[in-house]
Amino acid sequence: MNYKRALTRKPGPSFDRCISDHPLKKYLNIGQARRQHEIYCNTLTDLGLEVITLPQEDNYPDACFVEDTVVVHGNKAFFTRMAKESRQGEETAIIEVLENHFRIKTATAPATIEGGDVIHLDDRLICGLTQRTNLEGVKQMNRFLGVPIDTIAATHVMHLKSHVTYLCRNTIAVTEPFSNLAVVQNFNHVIIPSFEKYAANTLTINDVVLMPKMYPKSQDRVREAGFEVIPIDTSEFEKCGGALTCLSILF
Repeated sequence: MNYKRALTRKPGPSFDRCISDHPLKKYLNIGQARRQHEIYCNTLTDLGLEVITLPQEDNYPDACFVEDTVVVHGNKAFFTRMAKESRQGEETAIIEVLENHFRIKTATAPATIEGGDVIHLDDRLICGLTQRTNLEGVKQMNRFLGVPIDTIAATHVMHLKSHVTYLCRNTIAVTEPFSNLAVVQNFNHVIIPSFEKYAANTLTINDVVLMPKMYPKSQDRVREAGFEVIPIDTSEFEKCGGALTCLSILF
């Protein structure tokens, strides 16, 4: 997929109140998170994207994780209904930007769905049924986007893309427990070792793969599969349960 733009949002002053049970959350450094976010945005620019950065959102601690608010496919943008009530409302400013580019529709109750559960392929989507996305959310997304959607039942995880991401060239990065699922059998697999499972969340920008800096073994495996890799430090976002894909909406 050839992307031209990325929509991002800076971490706000309440970022340290993010929804997370990570053991290092209490050590989160907002200033460092902002520096990491700036490097992330600069990297996207260097890779040829026009980066649109929204102002910080003081009332929503998790608002920098913009991916969860919308699923973009073709000329349509399906705005999600997030499972955590404290996050509902993050999408308002994003709608104001994307309604200039896409036909839009918003999920309605009892649907819950988040972009972190949706893997984008050229001809279809794969969506996790997880702690944050239910079947009604998938059905509403399918009706609006009109694209085939395969599902993976994984109600024990927060987001599917913490365990499976699409690199390109029919290849996925996948943790061992997810590698045997029927839905992913037709892909080439890069297995992410269990001690580096956070590295399964990769972000491919026009054939270049961004990966979290702290996991060199996984980076080596992706390089061995024939991909160019750029390591990015996302340590502060990991403390909030976020990763590379969470920080942008690509279109």
